[in-house]
Amino acid sequence: MWASTDSIADDTTDAPAQSARLLVFAVGGRACACRLDHVREIVPCRRTTRLPGAPSYVTGLINLRGTILTVMDLGLRLGGQAVDGDRGSIILVEHENRVIGLGVDELRDVQRTAPEAIEPADAGAGDGLVHGVLRIGSDVTILLDVPALVRQTLQ
Repeated sequence: MWASTDSIADDTTDAPAQSARLLVFAVGGRACACRLDHVREIVPCRRTTRLPGAPSYVTGLINLRGTILTVMDLGLRLGGQAVDGDRGSIILVEHENRVIGLGVDELRDVQRTAPEAIEPADAGAGDGLVHGVLRIGSDVTILLDVPALVRQTLQ
C-alpha cells in the first residue's frame, strides 16, 4: 500500500525532458491515469462524512491531519461501479491550491509517456473530464483532466 508519492521512485536521469509522468490506477475495471504532478498524496480509503444534497458521486468529507477534504468516488463519477471502500485508495489531487480526493480501486504504476502517445479525447468525453487516451501495455488507458475534476467538484 502506498502512503504517499514520496515512496514513488524518481527515475528522471534516463527520461527525455518531454515525457510526462503518469500515475496509473484502476477504477471499475478500467485503466485510468492522471499526471503525477497533480498528485499530492495517496492514502488508504477511509470512512467519509456524507454531505446532504451532494451529488451521488461525492462520498463526503475526510479530515486529513486537520484539513477537511472533499472525496469523490471516481467509479461513480465516470458512470461505472462504486469503488470498494474497504480495499481502495484515495488519490489526493491538486489544482490551483485546491485539493480533492479521488476514490480508486487499485493503484498500478507510475509510467512515463511521450506527449505524442496521448490521443485527444472526443469533445465532451466523460463530461469533459477526459483529457485523452493512450495505450499502456495492453490496456487502453483514460487520461483524466484533473483541473476539470477539481473545478467541477468544488464549484
